[in-house]
Amino acid sequence: LDLIKNVEVQAIIGPQTSAQAQFLSELANKSQIPVISFSATSPSLSSTHTPYFVRAIPNDSIQAKPIASLIKFYKWRRAIVVYEDTDYRAGFIPYLTDALSEIGSRLQRRTLLPSVASDELIRKELYKVMTMQTRVFVVHMSSPLASRFFRQVKQLGMMSRDYAWIITDGLTNLLNSMDPWTKDSMQGVLGVRAYIEGTQRLDKFSTRWKRYYRKEYPNEIDIPHFNVFCLRAYDATRVLALAVEKSGAGTENIGFLRGTAGQMAGNSTDLSTLGISPAGPRLLSAILDTKLKGLTGTIRFVNGEIQGSTFQIVNVVGKCEREIGFWSTGTGISREFSRKKVDKRRDDEANLGPVIWPGESTVTPKGWVVPTDGPKLKVGVPVRKGFEEFVKVERLDGRPTTTGFSVDVFDAVVKALPYRLEYEFLPFFIYSNSTSFLPFGDDNKSEAGTYNDLVYQVFLGKYDAVVGDVTIEANRWRYVDFTPPYTDTGMSMIVPMREERVSRALTFLKPFTWELGMTTACFFFFMAFVVWVLEHRINEDFRGPPSEQIGRALYFSFSTLVFAHRDKITSNLTRFVVILWLFVVLILTNSYTANLASILTVEQLQPTVTDVQTLIDKGDYVGHQGSYFIEDFLKKLGFAGSKLKVFDTAEEYAEALSKGSSHGGVAAIFDEIPYIKSFLLNRTKDFMMAGPTYRTGGFGFVFPKNSPLFSDISSAVLNVTGGERMDLLERKWFPQRNTNSPSSKGLNLDRFWGLFLIVGTASMGTLIIFFMGFCNEHWNRTATETTPMNKGFWPRIVAMAKHYDETDLSSHTFRRKQRKEGETEENRDVSLAPSVTENPLSSHAKTERLSIEDGSPHHSNSVSADGDDDDAPIQERHAPTP
Repeated sequence: LDLIKNVEVQAIIGPQTSAQAQFLSELANKSQIPVISFSATSPSLSSTHTPYFVRAIPNDSIQAKPIASLIKFYKWRRAIVVYEDTDYRAGFIPYLTDALSEIGSRLQRRTLLPSVASDELIRKELYKVMTMQTRVFVVHMSSPLASRFFRQVKQLGMMSRDYAWIITDGLTNLLNSMDPWTKDSMQGVLGVRAYIEGTQRLDKFSTRWKRYYRKEYPNEIDIPHFNVFCLRAYDATRVLALAVEKSGAGTENIGFLRGTAGQMAGNSTDLSTLGISPAGPRLLSAILDTKLKGLTGTIRFVNGEIQGSTFQIVNVVGKCEREIGFWSTGTGISREFSRKKVDKRRDDEANLGPVIWPGESTVTPKGWVVPTDGPKLKVGVPVRKGFEEFVKVERLDGRPTTTGFSVDVFDAVVKALPYRLEYEFLPFFIYSNSTSFLPFGDDNKSEAGTYNDLVYQVFLGKYDAVVGDVTIEANRWRYVDFTPPYTDTGMSMIVPMREERVSRALTFLKPFTWELGMTTACFFFFMAFVVWVLEHRINEDFRGPPSEQIGRALYFSFSTLVFAHRDKITSNLTRFVVILWLFVVLILTNSYTANLASILTVEQLQPTVTDVQTLIDKGDYVGHQGSYFIEDFLKKLGFAGSKLKVFDTAEEYAEALSKGSSHGGVAAIFDEIPYIKSFLLNRTKDFMMAGPTYRTGGFGFVFPKNSPLFSDISSAVLNVTGGERMDLLERKWFPQRNTNSPSSKGLNLDRFWGLFLIVGTASMGTLIIFFMGFCNEHWNRTATETTPMNKGFWPRIVAMAKHYDETDLSSHTFRRKQRKEGETEENRDVSLAPSVTENPLSSHAKTERLSIEDGSPHHSNSVSADGDDDDAPIQERHAPTP
């Protein structure tokens, strides 16, 4: 004040603290004297209200995001901030709160310590936070208070495993100036500070500083290290010097303009007598327009402040701070510093160097613990009228006992945690849709309401969690967190079943899908072709006119469907293929029979309604439990509000559905699938689930936002629901899990494609083997049969085809037949041998037999080989051969 009033200075560098700057900025604004501060970082100081206050250092609000990113990187959900009870320190807390909120974390507690706090008071506050679950602390205070604070922290054993400590920029920048005892009590602490890149300009300045110090203090051995505030002060002085030269204020000698108020001579503190600097506005403008490369980086003012963009993250280890990474607005957290402007890294790409945590641990602290002497977890459970399979509260020996499916699932989840968690169930009675439901008397009115009221109690902090049949809904998610669902998700409708049977003429086609039916039919034709190819040359049953051959082959293939084939097969290759095909036919026929029987049975249990639009068009009444979510959903589907009825229990469901919409009941009831399964436990003969299934969130456990338990509980829920334990619990509470389906699905090709692949491959293999043998036998023969004019590949193929169409007399089948015929002819010759009295026709019969055997042509009226031709005239039959 004396400098402004009596010396009439034109600019001031300083002051060092934010409290001093708050007072001085008002004087500077009144006298229009620029004040440049290199250490006042309070966010409450703003050039908006005091334009002559210029800050040559980033304010504390900028470091809130680096700290929040650090907490997010290590997946900590909560933190406790300990700060000095001053305006300067308190101004940082709102920015930290907002930054943590953006990443899904929050401050669980704010601990204030006076600047002159005694060791006893510090210990008292530390005892309070020791009983809490959170083990992540952010410390924002001055160096003198921090020195005493961390000594007490170490003495109480809080600088050990499971603890994480983060200090802010102002304290991190002064680590080098702290005494060894204080630094020893801060081992494992993480610090965040504005990053100053090592440049050639900074190295030259360091050399000049050492030379200057040795010249001024030749007897000193150790040269003190300059901290960031020294560098900021140097840059601020350069900025002011350049601005003075630029504005010409240093060459003027114009006195201040005095105020018009009464003057009190000799009183140097009279604020009303302050003058106004005529060069102040020009000098301020020159300062704000100055841009230069300083020791701390690029100096450029935006709204009267220097903007910081990069922070360094350090770990206190031994007597020094070890760099573990960086944070910048462009890249977020990264292991290495980069000047390149790139898109912000994803969370899974962020990386930091290894950290030595308190207690010399290399394991990242979880961020919270379960206090052994802390209170039990207060878990609210909804108690309602009806559907007690999920949660049921009874009084046994005067104390409420909680059971149910949801309760057992939560018990299993807690047992799956890697630590012990103590909890107690507190009943919350859900109002029914007709009257309030208070089974234990009116004393519980304060613990009653709707499901939304119960969820909101977690937001208010009355309950630490909620376990029960609570649906995951979007509007509830704004206040609390839900674990993954532990039940089936979705909503459908319950309808009565028809007693009459619907006749359908084409029901026999349903067991097979179109793809399977067409594939089976194609294979019947394919097998007919395979059998014909293999049997044509060696089996007389597959020879004759083309129509006869096609009919024989198809008849043989399709008769295998009922195992009624009677044609003989002679080839071993054919037998192999037919055996495989009969196996496939056996499986197909048995599957067809079983599925047809299922379809015919299910057709007797058809639902009365399967289409929601039919209900809307007919104007039928439908029911639900009274959930606002389901009611709004039904109205969006097109149901009128007057057509919606509300029910509470499964018995009311059954009664309303039995009456029907026209007799005071409902045609269908919409509900979530877990409730539908519970309703259909013993009612599968009368009711069924039908219609489409709509997506819902399912049932989940409720926890407060940013609960430290949430992550572990959610992981345990996924482990339990995916294991055998969940199946046991479902069988315990819902023994009849299968509900009737309105129709049975036909068998599809996916179930049988392996069989068709095996048969098709085997059949193609036999065909290849057959043709290879045939070609090997007849290919050379065709070369001799073709003339030189017709010699070539295709003529030989045609010749091969002709040979294939001929009977293979050399095959085992025909050779055996010839042998049998030969034996028959020999016997016939013996029977026809001349006796003592020779038959006059014997010579004729012998002649005819010889004619047939040697293949010579004979007359159409000649006697047949066996000597009996019914068509020949009698006279010719007895006429002697000429």
